[in-house]
Formats: sequence, C-alpha cells, structure tokens
Amino acid sequence: MAYDSRKNGLRRQEAVGMEELVAQFIRDMKLSSGLGRQRACEAWAKVSGAGRYTLDVSFDRGVMVCVISSSVVRNQLYFRREKLLKSLNEHLASDALLAGSAEGDIVKTLILR
Repeated sequence: MAYDSRKNGLRRQEAVGMEELVAQFIRDMKLSSGLGRQRACEAWAKVSGAGRYTLDVSFDRGVMVCVISSSVVRNQLYFRREKLLKSLNEHLASDALLAGSAEGDIVKTLILR
C-alpha cells in the first residue's frame, strides 16, 4: 500500500520503502520549507561549535542570522564565515530529508550579531 495524496488515504500498489513514503509525505503536505528552516538552525550548533554562546538563530530565504553573546567568539566566527558557510551547506546537503529539496547552497548569507 502507498499513500495517495489525492484521496488522503492508502491505495494498493507495489511495496514502497519508508524513506520514499516520508519524502513523499513531506512534499505533499508542503512541510519542506519549515523542516529546512529547523534543520538549518540545528546545523549551526553542530558545525560552528559555538552553540553555548548562541542566543538566537533564525533562517529565512537563504539568510542565517545568529546572535552571539560573546564578542570574542563572534569575532572569531566572523573571520571563519566562508568556511562556516561551506560546512553548513555540506552538512545540510548530506541530510536525507532535505536532499533534492533545494538547488545549490541552502545557506547563502551568514550574519553574526
């Protein structure tokens, strides 16, 4: 059985894996933008290593704004900005749920405050 978005139900079909079903459900319910926003904010703490100094992270239309509590850490991150952008995009590209949902770089600009 497979999920049929037209009838909001199941229809008999050949066997489909859970990964494909979840990806189809995310596309049909238009959840990819919100999921991408959440995954990008989570990736910041993993990639930057400045999670404990980060007060707020917001992501919208390719622009990530991070509010950092320490001016010293913010200055160090500022000089590593290009490397952080590359690492963030590599991390997000390897995410199975976001694969194929966006073309090119997901995070285009990084603003540190």
